[in-house]
Amino acid sequence: MRARIWSVGVLILLLAGCGVPSDDRPRPVEVPPGPFPTTETASPTASGGRLDEALCFVRDDRVERIVRRTDTLSSVEAHLRHLLAGPGPQELERGVSSALPGTITVAGTRLNGATAEVDVRLAGDDIGRSDEVLAFGQIVCTLTARSDVDRVSFRRDGQPLDVPRADGSLSREPLTEADYAAILRDR
Repeated sequence: MRARIWSVGVLILLLAGCGVPSDDRPRPVEVPPGPFPTTETASPTASGGRLDEALCFVRDDRVERIVRRTDTLSSVEAHLRHLLAGPGPQELERGVSSALPGTITVAGTRLNGATAEVDVRLAGDDIGRSDEVLAFGQIVCTLTARSDVDRVSFRRDGQPLDVPRADGSLSREPLTEADYAAILRDR
């Protein structure tokens, strides 16, 4: 019986020693040495971890950003190919689609400074249809989500293309996500 009481007493002392000590006042906490992962899509972590890749698709007539995890940093061309491949099965189940098929064919892309220049072929001559606004919005919002792209310009047959913005106006100037803010789904 005495051994049992002694064992319980030792157990209580051990458990009491496992608690977090309390302080009378706050104390500073030192930040551990970095690097720390960021939310930027174009920056790999130092440990070679997975990266976020933003792709913009369509749901309920609005552009919605989807984030996929990838092992490598995609080039602008590869990133755009991932967008053009369309939503995956899980994204389709959530009601996500793409306005790109049948409206815009991407013939090529290149990075010129912080501007992504996209060469396109259009399905028809009537620029400004609502599905084209969504399609151009998908490309602009996807590419400008990258840290190395600030704006996107479009060309057709080597000439600047008038591209529809969310407000219905046409622009030959490079576009940003702000040009499509009215059709972006709140995050």
